[in-house]
Amino acid sequence: MRPVFDPESLPVLSVDSQRPPLGEPRLQPDFIRHRFRSPPAWAPELTDESKLYDRSMALRDAAVLIPLVEREDGLTVLLTQRNANLTAHAGQISFPGGRWEETDANRVETALRETEEEVGLHRSFIEVLGALPDYITGTGFHVSPVVALVRDGFVLRPDVREVADVFEVPLAFLMDPSRHERRLFRWIDGERLFYAMPFPREDGGHRFIWGATAGMLRNLYHLLAA
Repeated sequence: MRPVFDPESLPVLSVDSQRPPLGEPRLQPDFIRHRFRSPPAWAPELTDESKLYDRSMALRDAAVLIPLVEREDGLTVLLTQRNANLTAHAGQISFPGGRWEETDANRVETALRETEEEVGLHRSFIEVLGALPDYITGTGFHVSPVVALVRDGFVLRPDVREVADVFEVPLAFLMDPSRHERRLFRWIDGERLFYAMPFPREDGGHRFIWGATAGMLRNLYHLLAA
């Protein structure tokens, strides 16, 4: 059984100081649109944490939206902090999204529906660009990460049963590999190496972005940097 652990308490093994941060031209909506329409050859770094989950259980299909919000000062990434009383991923920072349902025509529909249900972001503000490679989480979810631009002017209505907070992080911060920390957790039956991208809060402390969420952002960096 995979033990519960506190990822923030683990030491930082390294940060990626070898790769450059994305330059301003690659952080623009038009560049990102074109990159998804005509992607170059590239390879995702992280897509499978399956060794961490109970393989006697079937994977659960899901989709998340990676919302790139068009603000005057540049693109931001909209993220949620899940309520601490949830049974799955309690208290963690994640993208809006959830399980695929049989009424969903495809994974894009799952991401759009779940985003509206979780945070109240209406699909009329959303321009879907494409998807990153699917990601299998250590908790047994087969996730399709759908990337989209979000037009300014929306009003959020978070579902308080699921979402403790909604916030935005500049895309430039997340696309700077020097912010990508590698941390390692070992236990008697194995180990888990994961990325973390702590984002400073204005009131002190930080938002601890880690695990699958950080892994998907890392893959977005690789696509945009290719």
